[in-house]
Amino acid sequence: MQALLLTRYGGPEAATLTEVPRPAPRAGELLVRVVAAGLNPVDFKMRAGEMRMIRRYRLPIVMGNELSGVVESLGEGVTGFAIGDRVFARVDKNVMGAFAEYALVREDHTARMPASLDFHAAAAVPLAGLTALQALRDELQVAAGQRLFIPGGAGGVGTFAIQIAKHLGAYVATTASARGEALVKRLGADLVIDYTHERFEGSLEGYDAAFDLVGGDTLARLWTVLRPGGRVVSIAGPPEPETARKDLGRGLTLAAAFWFVSLSTRLRAARHHATYRYLFMHPSGADLAYLASLIDANELRVVVDRVFPFAEAETAMAYLETGRAKGKVVLALDTST
Repeated sequence: MQALLLTRYGGPEAATLTEVPRPAPRAGELLVRVVAAGLNPVDFKMRAGEMRMIRRYRLPIVMGNELSGVVESLGEGVTGFAIGDRVFARVDKNVMGAFAEYALVREDHTARMPASLDFHAAAAVPLAGLTALQALRDELQVAAGQRLFIPGGAGGVGTFAIQIAKHLGAYVATTASARGEALVKRLGADLVIDYTHERFEGSLEGYDAAFDLVGGDTLARLWTVLRPGGRVVSIAGPPEPETARKDLGRGLTLAAAFWFVSLSTRLRAARHHATYRYLFMHPSGADLAYLASLIDANELRVVVDRVFPFAEAETAMAYLETGRAKGKVVLALDTST
């Protein structure tokens, strides 16, 4: 089968389309014929070796973190799915493998696709959708009447986060360029600040929480928009000690490293009487099923920016790296379905 194989860390040349053996499902796993796979910033960061401190893979390895497809065969003990089921999943972080014609996924990481979506849109949901859901519902505990700031709302995670926050009853402010403003307004944003012409801290104050999707200077500046006791969850800033324990299941060594790299951010949070948390989402078939229910109830739209053929995976990755995508970028692996 064809797969995008990472043979060494580096630039686009480090990953190549290669013939590899088709895997066989083990106990608790499904073999899925992949129809489409979603691209995410973690893919090119991992390819470049930026994630080695957190997770060091044994190379070569098939890349890819999320997919949609059709169940081809079942491993021992799988009872919740049948051959022929249309499914989507965020694959195991330690294994990856979504950028291939066939991939293994754990049963508890998998859910049936929303009936209202095609395979391309379904492949765009798992990683970004789960990240937004777990950050807002579980970490920030967003509730009706709260005011939430989501910088970078027109990207892959942001398009889900705005809608989930509105579903939870929050008032949502976000930032976008003029090109992304119409999109985030359609998704429900109450206030949109054009970051190319205006600094958000001049317009926002007293917010209960922020979901940071940008990091860098944006994270450094957003503390002033929060009320005392405000909370920040980030997927773009420095990881902090709880990340090592809660999200990665790691020990004191990594927690200590994260303590140092996040020190200035945590001190800034403390000076503003706020809390800071970095989130690595976790795969969850149950959470995917919940997202599917929202999608089929027309309460959550999936925004796909572009679909590339699998043969153009390198071009698709380069496009994602430009940061211009509004919504998700998807690879089409099986054009016959």
